[in-house]
This record gives sequence, structure tokens and C-alpha cells, in this order.
Amino acid sequence: MAKLIVLQSGQVTPFDLRSNEIIVGRLPECDIQFNSTMISRKHARLLRQDGQVILEDLGSGNGTFVNGRRINANEPITLANDDRVKFGPILTRFEADDPNQAGGEDDDSSGLGVRISAEDGGSTIMGSLDNAQGFGLLDVQPEAKLKAVLEISRTLAGTLEIDKLLPKILESLFVVFPHADRGCILLKDDASGKLLPRAMQHRRADEDETVKLSRTVLAAVMEEKKAILSADAGSDSRFQAAESISSLSIRSMMCVPMLGLSGDVTGVIHIDTQNPLAQFRKDDLEILVAVAGQAAMSYESARLLHSYVEKQKQDNEMAIAANVQRALLPDGSPQVQGYEFYTAYEAAQAVGGDYYDIIPLSNGLICLAFGDVAGKGVPASLVMSRLSSAVRTTVEFVNTPNVAVARINNHMCAKAVEGRFVTFVLVMLDTVNHTMSLANAGHMSPMIRRTDESIEEFDDTTVGIPLGVMEDFEFELVSRPIADGETVVIYTDGVSEAMNPAGDLYGMERLRKLVSGTSSRPTELGPVILGDVRKHAAGRAQNDDITLMAFGRTGAARGAEA
Repeated sequence: MAKLIVLQSGQVTPFDLRSNEIIVGRLPECDIQFNSTMISRKHARLLRQDGQVILEDLGSGNGTFVNGRRINANEPITLANDDRVKFGPILTRFEADDPNQAGGEDDDSSGLGVRISAEDGGSTIMGSLDNAQGFGLLDVQPEAKLKAVLEISRTLAGTLEIDKLLPKILESLFVVFPHADRGCILLKDDASGKLLPRAMQHRRADEDETVKLSRTVLAAVMEEKKAILSADAGSDSRFQAAESISSLSIRSMMCVPMLGLSGDVTGVIHIDTQNPLAQFRKDDLEILVAVAGQAAMSYESARLLHSYVEKQKQDNEMAIAANVQRALLPDGSPQVQGYEFYTAYEAAQAVGGDYYDIIPLSNGLICLAFGDVAGKGVPASLVMSRLSSAVRTTVEFVNTPNVAVARINNHMCAKAVEGRFVTFVLVMLDTVNHTMSLANAGHMSPMIRRTDESIEEFDDTTVGIPLGVMEDFEFELVSRPIADGETVVIYTDGVSEAMNPAGDLYGMERLRKLVSGTSSRPTELGPVILGDVRKHAAGRAQNDDITLMAFGRTGAARGAEA
């Protein structure tokens, strides 16, 4: 992608030239706007034609210049890679789509004027510091190091945004090292592990020379945590003993690691100078190590704060989502003479995929819906909310469980998410005639505690496939009377498969024995089951949503009221 690299006040800003026509000027509607009275309202125009970029001055007052030569209005010029373009006093550099470079890490994809080169460019490592930890060797030049650390601490105080912090680090380095001409910071990308340029600064506002970094030097800094001092003069073939050093274009450079709290390298700081009479020395390198330690701490603090703020935002959103999901569950149980109801819902995460509902219908009929979405967390909770809507909409018009489940299944199949099936039980409880009818879509059979304390479960042949697997499936209808003193327990696998620290499951047999040997009253039986599950878990974190529903007759029913 062709770019226009803008340099203002030592700061580098890239603009991608994506459009076929780009207007440069002072007006806010311009594609590239410069807020300067020295720039005309519509100063110049950039046109993309046949892979090339053409620059045209639009009659600007202070002119448009290419490589120091003013171009005439309405006489377009084709730009070449690395052309220096000035709009009035604003200096920019043009980068073509194909800058004729090797690619890979040599490309300046950041647009900041920083390139990592496989070649060392003739540079010679003049000195290094091994294991550049913390603030360096504080017993060496302690006064200078302390002054440098205090200077950068003062500059960075109160700066917590990473995008603002990095340029401030470079500004402080220019104060600590008055002879530095350029500086850049590269940070390690967590995903790719590569170094990416994040900040670049020139001391002189009219300069915009690309900085080429040696891959050999960066490898030593990153892998060996070395601080490197390098210069070109030692290996430059042009250097002759009789030749004045001032006639050479000698660059002196320092590159040091930024170490995080764990001691890992999070990035590097590079500064250099073009002044042959003011080369960096090993003393400077020691000071830069000390400054880089403080800079790394400031960066780490800013990054941790950013992560904390994002985590707080996510937690707040999850809390809202949990409240929304709770609102989908019934507020309480219907008050029906001679019947008791108990429900419990404990999500393993902020939101869960378990579902239950109690819907009073007409003539003493109560719909009891119970489901478990495959998985947990946010994806499962979204499917759960959809299921809740489908159940409410369906049972208002269909009171036969197997017909209702078939319609709900078709609804869930219509836009099913792969792997997000739902095991589901729909019960129609007749509190007048004391019967229940149900359809089971892939869920465990409800447990029925008879009056003689024995446990009854429905045959596996009555269990259909889960919701969302196959359209137009015919579910079987099962009906049964409910005797006075009988209790029905429906549960998710978060109960039966709860694990202790040793990895042992709670198990179906333990649940059956507990249901059989405990009070038949649902409001007493339910809490006992949950307490026993927690006892088995013995402090192990909940690994699945736990949902429980119990209902039954507790005395001679003389009618029903919703």
C-alpha cells in the first residue's frame, strides 16, 4: 500500500493512499488535513493511476515541492519511491506500492520509517552489556544514572495511555542524550513474537530519514538481553588513517532491551546520532540501560492498567449479561394448594447454558421446562435465551408436550449453531387431575420418589434426540399419575457429574440414594441435594452449570390456583 509519511514536530504519521483521488489541504473535509495557516484550503491532489501516484499542485500560496523543486500548478508529476514532498512547510516522504525492497522483515509495514535489515550495513559492535537487567549497574556513574531515571520518571508521570507513553519516552531520551538525532521503540507482538515499530522520533523537524536496524543486533538484544553499542567507522572501507573523521558519515547507535516485570524482553529502544564528533560511549550505554529500565516499568504499568480497565469493562458487561439471563428465569414458584416447587440455578461462569421455566397455564395446568445447552459460558447463554423465547411462544398455544417439543425442535434447527444442541424435558403438570405428561429430548430421565421411598425412572426408549439436531423428529409422549407424597426431581449433569479434587464423579447412584432417603418435600429435598454435591466437591471449582428442579404433592390437593 502506497503511503505518505508525514513528519511534524519530530513525530511521524503515516497516511495510506487508498483512494484514487486524495485532496491535501487545510479544510476539514480534505482527505489529508494539515491544521496550518501556511497550507492552502485545498493545497494539492494525489491521483492513483495504473499503479502509480501522481501529484498535482492546486494553485497553493506557499507551493508544493518534490525533492526541493517547486512544481507548477496544474502540471502533475509522477512520484517515485522515497521522494521528499513538501506542502508549504510540511515535510512528507512518499512510499510507493513496490519500493523495490526484499520484503519480509525488511518492509516498513508500520509506516514509521523503521526497517529491520538482514544485513548489518557495515556496522560494528563496539561494546555491549550482558544481562542488562533492571536499572543496570547502579555502582557505575550513580549520579548520572539517578538523574536520568528521575528525568524520565518526571516526564512519564501520569501518562497511562500506551500510544502517548512511547513518544514521551523518546522525548525524555532526547533530553538525557542531547547529541541523539533519532530514536525508535519496537515492541514484541504477543501473537507473532516479532518486533513491531511503535514509535519514531527525529530531533530535527525537517528530517525524515528511514532508520535501518541490524537484525544481528536485535537478535543479541532480544535473545541474550544484551545492551549493544555499535558504530560504522570500524569496518567502513572508506576509512583511511589520513582521512579526517569529520568527512565521514559516521553513525553511532545504542540498542537496549526493555525488560518486563517477569524479566522477559517486551521490546527494544534504539537511538542513534549522525554526528561523527559526538559518538556514544560505553558510559552512555550504561545510562540508557538505566533509563530503559524505568521506561519498561512505565510501559508495563500502562499495559497492566489497560488490561485491568478492559477486564473491568468485560466484567461489567458480563454482570449485565448475568442479570439479563436471570431475568429470563421465573421470579418464583406458583402457589398451588397441595403442591410444592423448588428450583436452583448456579452457573459455572458469569452466565450459563442451563435453563428452566415454570409457566402457569389455564385450568390448573402448569408447564415445567428444563434444558441443558451443550457447553457453557456466553455461547451457551445465547442459545439458552433463544430456547426460552421459543418455549414461551410455543406452550401458550400447544399443551401436548411431544407436539410442543417437536415445534421447539424445528425452531432450534432452523438456525442451529454447529455443536450447540440442547437436551430438554417438557412437563405438563395437571394439578387438578394430579397427572403429568412429558416429552424428553435427549435429557436424563427425571427421578420420581415414590411413597415407599423407591426411585422410578422412565425407560431409555422414551428419550428422543436433543433439540437442534434433526428437524421433524417425532418425540414420544409419556404420561403418569402423581400420588400424594410423590416427588419428581429433574437435574442437569452439573449435579451428577460434579467432581471432587481427586476427579471422582458425584454419580447417579449417590443421587438416587440421597433422593430415596431424604424428605419427600421438594423444598427440603432440593437444598439437601445441593449441599451434598458441594460436600462431594470438597472445594473444587464448579466445572459445569448446576440446575435442579423438584416438585411434588405434599398433601390432599383440593384444587389449583396459579
